[in-house]
Amino acid sequence: MSVVLLVNPAARAGSHRGAGAEAAERLRAHGIRTTIISAGSAAESSDLLRTAIGLGTDAVVVAGGDGTVHLAIQELAGSGIPLGIIPAGTGNDMAAAVGLRELDVAAAADTIAAGRTRRIDLARVTRTDGSTEYFGSVLASGFDSRVNDRANAMRWPRGGSRYNIAILIEFLTLRGIPYDVELVLDDGSAQRIAGDLVMATIGNGGTYGGGIPICPDADPSDGLLDVAIVRPAGRLRLLRLLPRVYKGTHASVDEVSMFRVRTARLAASGVTAYADGDPIGTLPLAVEVVPGALSLYVREA
Repeated sequence: MSVVLLVNPAARAGSHRGAGAEAAERLRAHGIRTTIISAGSAAESSDLLRTAIGLGTDAVVVAGGDGTVHLAIQELAGSGIPLGIIPAGTGNDMAAAVGLRELDVAAAADTIAAGRTRRIDLARVTRTDGSTEYFGSVLASGFDSRVNDRANAMRWPRGGSRYNIAILIEFLTLRGIPYDVELVLDDGSAQRIAGDLVMATIGNGGTYGGGIPICPDADPSDGLLDVAIVRPAGRLRLLRLLPRVYKGTHASVDEVSMFRVRTARLAASGVTAYADGDPIGTLPLAVEVVPGALSLYVREA
């Protein structure tokens, strides 16, 4: 068996830079031929990975966080080539969606060597210019995308606690945003939501921001996406909602609506959406589920 191992040396603060070398050593100890590729930018990483896949590989392994996994799924979606994840980033929410977040480097490499795979869905985003991009975990827009803006700009602290601090700071300027949301539900019926919203979030996986369960019931293998809509309320009331969000019990709050959908279209002026932790486009955006688009190495049940 031969694999290509993608390492992103330009990953944001909090990444474990030695994870790639350690993973390669562990995979080679299992008799797996491992070629490491790395680059100084996302574009270069994508080009190198695309070339490596074209030359032939049995699998692709990523040592990094959600951003590096995001690069890989653009090349692997629909290809049948399995992806292995060595969770070594800040959030690791894509790894969490398939039960890999808590694995150390050795255990993650052993999981790949064991060879058990699972097919999961991806979400495909279409921009107004017709270009498309996949994501695997969560697309955030509104309040939570502004939290991403702030957290990504912070140099301290490292790790997921940056998101917690960014959330509290963003509450100081919290306001509703005029949205137009169009959904096609799991039963094929259509629903439209128009008016001020705090945020509109679409989950293929359940968590973002390093483990915040914004779509707690999302299953990346069910052929559907989960949508969380939050309507405006008093700042104090929304602040009291935060502990419930962290526990994943916010769905019963009056200002929160949850939907299971096949497709969604989000429109709002001046809002940039984030997916897998990075900017993916300015609204409006259309999002659809692509069932079984990605094969992933997973632990034994």
